[in-house]
Amino acid sequence: MHIALIGYGKMGRTIEALGLDQGHSFPLIIDIDNSNDLNPDRLKGVDVAIEFTTPVSAPGNILTCIDHHVPVVSGTTGWNERFKEIEDHCMEHHGAFFYASNFSIGVNILFAMNKKLARIMDRFSEYAASMTEVHHIHKLDTPSGTAITLAEQIIKEHGQINNWSLQAQEDPASLHIDAIRKGEVKGKHTICYESDVDSLTLSHDAKSRDAFAAGALLAAGFIKDQTGVFGMKDLLKL
Repeated sequence: MHIALIGYGKMGRTIEALGLDQGHSFPLIIDIDNSNDLNPDRLKGVDVAIEFTTPVSAPGNILTCIDHHVPVVSGTTGWNERFKEIEDHCMEHHGAFFYASNFSIGVNILFAMNKKLARIMDRFSEYAASMTEVHHIHKLDTPSGTAITLAEQIIKEHGQINNWSLQAQEDPASLHIDAIRKGEVKGKHTICYESDVDSLTLSHDAKSRDAFAAGALLAAGFIKDQTGVFGMKDLLKL
């Protein structure tokens, strides 16, 4: 594939390295210093764009790709309030958009397990739910998009929990998310259900960025000939 890489930080460089090993090319790489190159002329011949930037930049980048008929994969988190706008725009313009808060196959298996466990734990009020997420100090959004996805799943499936908060509360209806930023941690998410007599946890610990890059490249291959809005559940059939 000929891939436009939008965002050339650590994630972008990891995608480029892995993609080159897989035989893909990157005729267009957009960074903060050449954002004006995201235009129709430079997008000619591009099969798909992969976007990992910032919450401020992502919506505009995605809209530009859709407007110029380039399928776009985005892993930028922290802009959920505009998701419906992007989704509607994509459908109106017969575009292709793939979004995931986390492209790791393991995390998406965690998502599937999280929903099932939340449904089960709804029957056991003696277990209090909580979540911890740990990321590197450079991460811009708190909590992580993955943590928010996990929390929203729990709220939907667990009838006794109706909101999440970064502040610890005694209210059992509020899911506390402890968001920790330290060192160069790639990403760790843990959901815990604790009673007076035992505890039950689901956890995923990313060892390297390669897991996210591999998922993003899989998504790019999946979406390049598609129309519509997609996510990891479509790719992995979970």
